[in-house]
Amino acid sequence: MAKGKKIVFYCQNCGYESSKWMGQCPGCREWNSFVEETVSPQKSGSLYASRKEKQTPVSLSGIDMDKEERMLTHIGELDRVLGGGIVPGSLVLVGGDPGIGKSTLLLQVCRKLSKDQRSVLYISGEESLRQIKMRAKRIGEFNENLKLLCETNLGTIKAVIEEMRPDVVMIDSIQTMYDEEISSAPGSVSQVRESTNVLMQLAKGLGVMIFIVGHVTKDGNVAGPRVLEHMVDTVLYFEGDRHASYRLLRGVKNRFGSTNEIGVFEMQDKGLEEVKNPSQVMLSGRPLDASGSVVVCSVEGTRPILIEIQALVTQTNFGLPRRTSVGIDYNRVNLLMAVLEKRAGLQLGNCDAYVNLAGGMKLGEPAIDLGIVLSIVSSYKNRAVDPNTLIFGEVGLSGEVRGVSMAEQRVKEAEKMGFTTCILPQTNLEALKGKFKIHLAGVSNIRESMNYV
Repeated sequence: MAKGKKIVFYCQNCGYESSKWMGQCPGCREWNSFVEETVSPQKSGSLYASRKEKQTPVSLSGIDMDKEERMLTHIGELDRVLGGGIVPGSLVLVGGDPGIGKSTLLLQVCRKLSKDQRSVLYISGEESLRQIKMRAKRIGEFNENLKLLCETNLGTIKAVIEEMRPDVVMIDSIQTMYDEEISSAPGSVSQVRESTNVLMQLAKGLGVMIFIVGHVTKDGNVAGPRVLEHMVDTVLYFEGDRHASYRLLRGVKNRFGSTNEIGVFEMQDKGLEEVKNPSQVMLSGRPLDASGSVVVCSVEGTRPILIEIQALVTQTNFGLPRRTSVGIDYNRVNLLMAVLEKRAGLQLGNCDAYVNLAGGMKLGEPAIDLGIVLSIVSSYKNRAVDPNTLIFGEVGLSGEVRGVSMAEQRVKEAEKMGFTTCILPQTNLEALKGKFKIHLAGVSNIRESMNYV
């Protein structure tokens, strides 16, 4: 081994550093997460070195907020997820499966911002200039405000950004960037952490808005150290099947806005198109008089979305009944079926049960519990629920139906979509009486709700 170099072990989950390999990380208690890397000591002129200018503390009242106005991307769904636009000096991480549309979305943002007379720098470490142009032709026309750079050397990128001082920078992707002073390969824990740290210093120091693309593992997490998500200001995840047309952009972290906000896009020939009314999209093509089909309302961030839940309950042909759920937590479905057996007397122990969330969505909100229960009951009795009925409410282990938040927004969305009846918790009904033309049916337990099947 070369002089001065040493072996260091990093935790891929939290970035914990150790001189020896350990089975369990002392920092995050994760098992088998340590990876071996060869590192060199930092030189005095490294990128990590602190700036020499003298910094003086300022009072809170002395900070001018006029300079912190958000920059609109002119893509409504993206602005919604970001909390109303891009904040100057912010660092945004965009993650997602390969082929889901991350690079396409960033190119569309570049096109919109360049038309808005913003200087944009697109740095690619995965594609050549010709390949980027081929993809850009499919999206539309670009003007001279967009500059392209194919580079993976962090020192060169830093120098270009400091010289050009663009308004927005796109990095595609962070796993391809490397610092020459770190001996490990691009994409390793050290390289990803160092690259993100340098970009964060550039964003905060120069007031440049930086978007970075991060590849994900098979588990759906951003490849590299977990500390990457802690360093950035905003984390956006692209969800959905790349073979399907609809994509969901979910904000899982946002220092400048609400979290768990979602944006809905549809992949078309000319790129990603916004879906203004996701409820209408999610309910298109649903059966009207089929047993096991109900419509629920889930709130994602500040947006209520109507989604269809489908259930199929049949007598099992084997000794061990099967349980399958798509888009809903498997354990949650088993729990609600146990509540139905104990509190409502349904004999589900000898039945196969399949529960599906239509539209490719994934939901974990407790407000859809009552919808899951009634879809299972509907399929078990082979009786259809009125297709003009909306259902929401949380179900407890005693069979009680608990109140949920933002009930008024849920009912408004149902009324807007043409529903005539809404089954909701009794506790929420008291505050909504007299406000809506839609018929409101309050229930306090699952036995009362079963009367509507």
